[in-house]
Amino acid sequence: MATLAAREDIMLLRYRTAAAAGGPDNTKVKERYIVAKALEGVRVLDFTQYLSGPHCTSVLCELGAEIIKVERPGTGDPERVAAPLTPKGESYQFISYNRGKKSVTLNMKDPEGLELAKKLTAKCDILVENYAPGVMKRMGLDYEVASKINPGIVYASISGFGQTGPRCNEVSYDVVGQAMGGLMSVTGYEGGEPLKAGISLADYMGGYNAVIAILAALHYKTVTGEGQYIDISMQDGIWAMVFPDRADYFDTLIPPKRIGNRLSSSAPFGSYKAKDGYVVVCTITDSQWQNVLKAIGREDLSDDERFATRVLRTKNMAAVEEVLNGWLKEKTVEEALETFKKYKVPCSPVPTFEEVANDPQILHREMIIEVEQPLSGKVKVSGSVYKMSKTPGNRRYSIPLVGQHNEEIYCGLLGLDKSELERLAAKGVI
Repeated sequence: MATLAAREDIMLLRYRTAAAAGGPDNTKVKERYIVAKALEGVRVLDFTQYLSGPHCTSVLCELGAEIIKVERPGTGDPERVAAPLTPKGESYQFISYNRGKKSVTLNMKDPEGLELAKKLTAKCDILVENYAPGVMKRMGLDYEVASKINPGIVYASISGFGQTGPRCNEVSYDVVGQAMGGLMSVTGYEGGEPLKAGISLADYMGGYNAVIAILAALHYKTVTGEGQYIDISMQDGIWAMVFPDRADYFDTLIPPKRIGNRLSSSAPFGSYKAKDGYVVVCTITDSQWQNVLKAIGREDLSDDERFATRVLRTKNMAAVEEVLNGWLKEKTVEEALETFKKYKVPCSPVPTFEEVANDPQILHREMIIEVEQPLSGKVKVSGSVYKMSKTPGNRRYSIPLVGQHNEEIYCGLLGLDKSELERLAAKGVI
């Protein structure tokens, strides 16, 4: 990468190793790069707001990329005031998706602002945006323009329905993506109303899919020197998740039903009621089913033809669950789990959010950490899922204030002097 190779923030370490005999003639000078983070030296120009785009760039930041977040002068990203707020008025959501980024303010509707955006594009490896299709073109910085400025740019757009097609210009948020991707048609209880996931899954998938495509494009760039355009649709991402479990529709033409917490391809598999709560029980293999029968004292069903294979157990799901529920209704959650674990049946309780937050495994894995924020002081945030032996993810960052890094980026990176910075600020360009 042209920008990456020229960067000074990757340490070049020279060290000498002497041969056993020693002496100048036997001394070799070696060079190697010491990279503390997987994406160290990669610079991202971030034109994102709300969730899907900021989530994408937050993952890149977590893996070591430098993120230059472009915000509106004065107000910044609208997500900064999204509820719930800390007692000091900082958004928990904004904290989650914008830690460690560098904030610059920029009004791209002003010609001088657009020119600054183009200069930033020339200095970056990646550009990410999640505006509605056509917005970046109207502002004067779509991929066609950006790639002429920087032929190696990896340019990613995240939107509800993608950049092409009959729905591409429809307004979309997460729940629209979940509905139009088919998730709500299969989520919920049989005969009940459609349900969305309990989190913004379409937004998250849009962000994650963009990260995957960006990393693939970066590898392509290291091989060819060429950048490329990435078009990510939230609808596509949800549909790609839903499709495999319901692919038989294209043979049977029978619309899939909602099945609650069950799995459409195995039984028992889901959450089941005990005396004082719920227990998750999972079986895939025939041996796991036999272990369930041993655990509940129903080995008399070991040779029952209705349950002989996974396919048959799925077909006879109601009968399978009748057997399991008959045993569970007499057991507490603790008793059931102790028995199932004895027979190595995959199982768990269904803990509350509070219980998960205090789960020893979550705490051991440092999935809850405290990070100092500009106004709120120490705030609990999620830790990094990327436990890598050489370049682990890092989320121990604070969020930037609006425009906090204007001087660093505009003066340090683009070479503007402070008087020019003051003029642009007074004019409302930054």
